[in-house]
Amino acid sequence: MKHTKKLLSLALAGAMVLSLAACGGDDTKPSETPSQTPAAEAVYKAGTYTAESLGMNGPVKVEVTVSGTAITDIQIDASVETESIGGVAADPMKTKILDAQSTEVDTESGATLTCNAIKAAVQKCLDEAMGKEAPEAAGYQAGTYEASVKGHNGEMTVAVTFDDASITDVQVKDHTETYGLGYGLKTSPVETMGPAIVEAQSLAVDSVTSATVTSNAIKQAVAECVTKAGGDAEALKSAVVEKSAPADETFDVDVVVVGAGAAGLSAAVTAREAGANVLVLEKTGVTGGSTTRSGGKILGAGTSTQEAQNFTDTPDMMYDFLMSYDRDGIMNEDLVRTFCDASAENIQWLVDRGVQIQDVEPIHSSLTPWRVHNVKGGGGQTSGHGGQFCVPLTKTYEDAGGQILYNCPATELITDAAGAVVGVKAEKADGSKITVNAPAVILATGGYAHNEEMLAKYNDFLPTNVYSGVPMTNVGDGLNMAVAVGAKNFDAPGLQLVYVSYDCYCGINEESGLIVSEDGDRVVDEWTYQSHVAQALADADSTCGYYITASKDGKCVEPYPTLAGGIQIESVPHAATIEELAAQIGMDGAALKATVDRYNELCAKGSDDDFGKPAEYMIPVEGDTYYAFRMTPGSSVTFGGLEIDTGAHVLDTNDQPIPGLYAAGEVAFTGLFDAEYPCCGMAIGSAVYYGRVAAQNAVTGE
Repeated sequence: MKHTKKLLSLALAGAMVLSLAACGGDDTKPSETPSQTPAAEAVYKAGTYTAESLGMNGPVKVEVTVSGTAITDIQIDASVETESIGGVAADPMKTKILDAQSTEVDTESGATLTCNAIKAAVQKCLDEAMGKEAPEAAGYQAGTYEASVKGHNGEMTVAVTFDDASITDVQVKDHTETYGLGYGLKTSPVETMGPAIVEAQSLAVDSVTSATVTSNAIKQAVAECVTKAGGDAEALKSAVVEKSAPADETFDVDVVVVGAGAAGLSAAVTAREAGANVLVLEKTGVTGGSTTRSGGKILGAGTSTQEAQNFTDTPDMMYDFLMSYDRDGIMNEDLVRTFCDASAENIQWLVDRGVQIQDVEPIHSSLTPWRVHNVKGGGGQTSGHGGQFCVPLTKTYEDAGGQILYNCPATELITDAAGAVVGVKAEKADGSKITVNAPAVILATGGYAHNEEMLAKYNDFLPTNVYSGVPMTNVGDGLNMAVAVGAKNFDAPGLQLVYVSYDCYCGINEESGLIVSEDGDRVVDEWTYQSHVAQALADADSTCGYYITASKDGKCVEPYPTLAGGIQIESVPHAATIEELAAQIGMDGAALKATVDRYNELCAKGSDDDFGKPAEYMIPVEGDTYYAFRMTPGSSVTFGGLEIDTGAHVLDTNDQPIPGLYAAGEVAFTGLFDAEYPCCGMAIGSAVYYGRVAAQNAVTGE
C-alpha cells in the first residue's frame, strides 16, 4: 500500500538574520568614512570595478560601484560555492561591507572561506578605485615549509618547497582522505593539486569536482606555506591560470559509457577487453561515483571466500532471501535469479582485475548465512572503502588503452530516424560541446538522490531531513535522457532508508532495544536489519525515530558499547522519568509511557507477543535515568528508474528494447528491489554484473 505523497525539501539552507542597530548621542564621535562625511575629500575614482578571489569551491567574483566618497553597491557572484553554506553568505556580507564602508567586518559562521574571498575581492576593487597599484609578485624565502589543515576526513599535512622566486614542489605528506576520491587515482586531488599549483604558480587552479573539500584543503595549506615563506598568498589566489581555448570535439567509437561508478567501470573494462573502441564520459573529476563513498561490500553466494570461512551458501538460498522482500510484487524474478546465479563468478571477475576481497560477514546477526563480502580494509557499518573496487577497475581500463573524459556530463541521447540510440551529446566544463557517435550507449549515471523534484515525484514517503552521502551530481540526468527517447521509467514505492543516531550510531549496528516512532509507538522487531527497521518507521509516516534506553547508577542497562558512550553525551535528551523525557523531545508523555510499560511487560514475560523479537534481546527500559537518541533518516540508493531485461537492454513504454541503449546500476534498479533494501552489497553486486552484461551485448550488438 502506498503512503500519502509528501512534497518536501531535501536540502535545507539556513537563513542568517542580520540585526543591525545604530546608536548615537551628543557626545558620539562622527564617523570619518567618506560616505558619512559629505564634505570629505574624494578617496575613490568613481566607477565600477571587478575582481575575484578564491573561495571554497572556486573563484568568487564581485562587482563594486563607488562614488568619490563611498561604496554605493556590491554585486557578488558566489555561484560556485555550496548553496546552503557559502552561497547564503553573499547577501549578509554585502550588507555588512556597505554598512561599515569597509571590508574589516566579521565573517558568517560556517562560511569563512567564502566570506574571506568576498572581502579580498572587494578590497581589490577598492584598492584599484583608490589608485593603488596591484603588488608585484612577492619573492620567497627559499626552503620547505609545512602546514596542517583540516581535510575531508581529518588532519592533513602539506609540505611546500620554494626557491627565491617560485613554488617548486608541493607534497601531501599525511592525510586520512578517502581512497579513490581524495587520493588513489590519477585525477585525485592528492595526486593532482600540487603539480597543478606548481605549473600555474597560482592558487586559482580548479578544484577536483566531487573532491572539492580535499582540493581546497590542499590549496589552503599551500597558502599558509606561502605566507610562512614571505610570499603574498592573496595575490596567488587571483593569479591568472592559463587555459586552452574551448574547442568542440567529435568522437566515433564502438561503445560509449556514461558514468564511471561500479556499473560504468565494469562495462568499460568488459567492452575494452572484448576489443571495442570505448569512451567513458564522467560528470565529475574522479571515477567511482556512489561506490567509492560506500562501505565496499558486495553480495555473493557460493564463493571461495564463504567456503574458506566454512559457510554453506547457494544461489538458490540467496534468491529466496532476496525475493522474500518482494512485498508489493514488483521485483523481477528473472533479473534477481540471473544475478544470484552469477554472483560468485561476478566476484571472481573483480578479483581477477585487482580487487582484494578481505572476508565475508553478516552485517547483522539476523542475516545468515554470511554472504556480504568486504573489500580490503572494510568491515562493519563503515563508509569510504568502495574505492577498493573503483581504483583497480579504473587502472585496468586505462592500462588497456581506454579513454575517460572527466568533467564532461552527458546532456542528450542521439537517435536516428528509426528511434535507435546512436550516440550521446555532452558538454565539458569550459562550455565546449562533445558529440560521441556510437552504435551502443550504456547508461550508468547513478540515481537521483540530490534532485528534490524527482524525489518528491517518485517517492511516496520522503522525510524532510533525509541525508544522502552520495555525490551531489546524482540528479537523475541519465534517467531523464532515456525517458526523453521513449524509455520506460518505473515509479518505485520508495527509496532505501536507514534511521541512525548521529550521537552514538545506533540504528545501523546490533543495538536491539526499544525504538519508537515520532508519535511514541513501537512499530517493529528491533532485532532486524537496519532497512527493515527503517521501512517500519517509514510505513508509520515517521520522519524520525527514537531509541529509548536507560541507565542505572551511571551505567547503561543495555550491553552495547555505542550506547555506553552515548549516554555520556550531555546534549542527548535524558530525564528522571519517561514523561519528562517525552517533554524534552516533543512527544506525548502518556503515549511514550504506555509504550515503555508494554515493552517492559513483554520483557518480563520473556516473549515479544507484538513483534516477535527473540527473548534474549528483550531488555527492559528500567533505571534511574532515561535517554532518547534521535534517529535521523539517511539514504544512499534510489529505487525504480529505467526498466531493463536480463540482457541490460533498456525497455520502452511498450516493454520492447530500445536499439542501441543499455543501462546498469542505480539508474536501472527497477525489478531488483521493492521498497526495502534487503542487504548491503546488493546494489554494487548487481551494478557490476549488469554493467558487464550490458557491455557484452553492446559489443556484439545483441
